[in-house]
Amino acid sequence: MTEQIRVVIVDDHPMMREGLRTLMASLADVEVVGEAGDGDAARREVQLARPRVVLMDLHMPGTNGVEATRQILRAVPDTQVLVFTMFEDDDSVFAAMRAGAAGYLVKGAQQEEIVRAIRSVAAGQAVFGPTVARRIIDFFAGDSRTAVAAEPFPELSNREREVLALIAAGKPNATIARELLISGKTVSNHISAIFAKLQVADRAEAIVRARRANLTGD
Repeated sequence: MTEQIRVVIVDDHPMMREGLRTLMASLADVEVVGEAGDGDAARREVQLARPRVVLMDLHMPGTNGVEATRQILRAVPDTQVLVFTMFEDDDSVFAAMRAGAAGYLVKGAQQEEIVRAIRSVAAGQAVFGPTVARRIIDFFAGDSRTAVAAEPFPELSNREREVLALIAAGKPNATIARELLISGKTVSNHISAIFAKLQVADRAEAIVRARRANLTGD
């Protein structure tokens, strides 16, 4: 008898989790052993259930999917993370890859594609949906070394880099909000995302990282 693929589903939408659970219940070789609605719960669930595959959404309340992927793979390195999200922008794709994701599918994929991806990452293969694969090919077809040199912290979005540069210039949140024409709450959200993606604990550490990379708002 073939060993079942143990899966944990991570998504903040209960209906999405239910749909995926129903799909996997129809498969003889897949067993759902846990669910979570945010990144912190995902890490705890994976440490308890020890699945082979984690089906991971990216944008969730609290700890996002990128940081959760990073934490899970540190704690349970034998687990494979398959990102399943509605976002296919370069920032999301490459942040997930850098965190260690083994695959990346965009929501809307056919059921057969989801099942095939789960089985493939469980077998140790890398899997990317067609549009995501095209982005990766286009990226590596160019001079990636030049791109990295020209744009520090590629895991950050353009707006997050702008915020980080202004932080490195010593500007407070209120000033950053005025200069970027955004709310103070939006600035705080960007800063939280920056800290998570760069794995820094506070503003001072973020400033050091930014200045070492010559990223400042002066």
